[in-house]
Amino acid sequence: MTRHGGQLLVDSLVALGATRAFGVPGESYLAVLDGLHDTAGRLDFVNCRNEGGAAFMAAAWGKLTGQPGICMVTRGPGATNASIGVHTAMQDSSPMIMFVGQIGTDMRGREAFQEVDYRAVYGTMVKWAVEIDNVDRIPEILARAWKTATTGRPGPVVIALPEDMLSSRTETAPLAGPAEYPEPMPAPQTVQKARAILAEAKRPLILYGGCNWTRSGSEALQRFAESSDIPVVSVFRYQDMFDNYSPCFCGEAGVGMTPGVRKLISEADVILAVNNRFGENSTDAWTLLEVPVPHQRLIHVHGSDLELGKVYQPELGIQSGPNAFAEALAEAPVSGDWAGWRADARATWEAGFELGDLPSPVDMGKVIAHLRDLLPGDAILTNGAGNFAVWPNKFYKFGPDARLLAPQSGAMGYGVPAAIAAKLNDPARTVVCFAGDGDFQMTCQELATAAQYGAQPIILILNNGIYGTIRAHQERHYPTRVSGTDMGASPDFSALARAYGFHGERVERTGDFAAAFDRALASPTGAVLDLNISPEALTPRVSLSQMREAALAAAKG
Repeated sequence: MTRHGGQLLVDSLVALGATRAFGVPGESYLAVLDGLHDTAGRLDFVNCRNEGGAAFMAAAWGKLTGQPGICMVTRGPGATNASIGVHTAMQDSSPMIMFVGQIGTDMRGREAFQEVDYRAVYGTMVKWAVEIDNVDRIPEILARAWKTATTGRPGPVVIALPEDMLSSRTETAPLAGPAEYPEPMPAPQTVQKARAILAEAKRPLILYGGCNWTRSGSEALQRFAESSDIPVVSVFRYQDMFDNYSPCFCGEAGVGMTPGVRKLISEADVILAVNNRFGENSTDAWTLLEVPVPHQRLIHVHGSDLELGKVYQPELGIQSGPNAFAEALAEAPVSGDWAGWRADARATWEAGFELGDLPSPVDMGKVIAHLRDLLPGDAILTNGAGNFAVWPNKFYKFGPDARLLAPQSGAMGYGVPAAIAAKLNDPARTVVCFAGDGDFQMTCQELATAAQYGAQPIILILNNGIYGTIRAHQERHYPTRVSGTDMGASPDFSALARAYGFHGERVERTGDFAAAFDRALASPTGAVLDLNISPEALTPRVSLSQMREAALAAAKG
């Protein structure tokens, strides 16, 4: 059968198992859009309002499902708009494939209209960047891209599609189906050695990360931790990969790390690190463990050999997938005299949920406590970047079925597209997005995408009128010298939501929230609740004025 390159690409994606592509249409990949005309119900194109939103949706889809999120954008401006989502997928270790339209091969190197060298631009941002130069190689390149995106340390791949490669006709057959790439398995003797090192500990700690956990893998890690009575800490924004209700879960190492978690990491004498890449946020800028050889005995397990020894030299490095390792480890517990160490750590974490009244018309401490009690066990929470993210990230307890979609890159605007992707993936689940007023306005146009495709997330806007994170740094380092961090006049967010076909309302006081959230849950559309938050309540325990006063006092010496 003869088909053009666009059809060959689409048919191969269907064979690989792709069911949705997120993008903004462009004339540079018209042949792909033509191929998608025939795949409705098998591979659907979600028409987004900005390429950045499309890339965020694809990154979130990959994190949630474990399959590459598919993004399609046009050349030049489309590709550069989408780069924020590609960078987020890389830092999140989220599988993603982005297809970028490209000028014809006959124009290459002349700085043609919207010409970009995508291998150069994306070379340091993705696992692999490639340009198709032969229509017959489309299946080969797609097979490699799918494997690259999902194995080792998962991440994004960028494929440039010259127009003439897409319009050229070929008799090459599409891929027949996906290949299976099992996780690398740990050698039995290395698992035994890991157990032996843990058994010699006085203060052991399990530190885990990554989004490519299976249910059986996370349950196996939990069984081992509980049978061995070892405390467990998540790295930045992966606390949903371990049941927070387990007595072994003791917190998250990330932005705003609590003193209790900092103490756990710095005082541990043996750390079993599974599937984490030792980023800046989970190590407090690489200070909690010395570089390159930590004072803690370190066992580092990762599916990619490139992550082992990348920053820290482990006593034992094990190249293994997290699930395969956890299931092997769970075959036998270890024991030691550390029950008090684990119990104290858990008690400290639990005590951190206790908050006094916050200086705000809507008290987020009481709001998140209500949501902890109300939301179903399989709820999905999303957020972008800002001080508001402390509420879903530090004050919500994720059970084994709940999920958190939050960017390790600190990208503003991620939460709304991620919530849309989550709702499209599973319409029956409750999806709640937390966004600041600045964060929301980065991608609020994607409410139109949600309305078009019937996605119905609930979006909570924590509206305090400032860029809160930057303002906090400003008050700490340059107190009273406010510059560039006031938001000024924002739109009426509830009216904006209604204009997009959402339910929208303003919540003025804490006492109004529960009824407003019930109305949001009952709405046949998505919902936006605009919460009246005082800028004084910038963090759960320190007000904006207290930050300023402390900085002024320190300056006086």
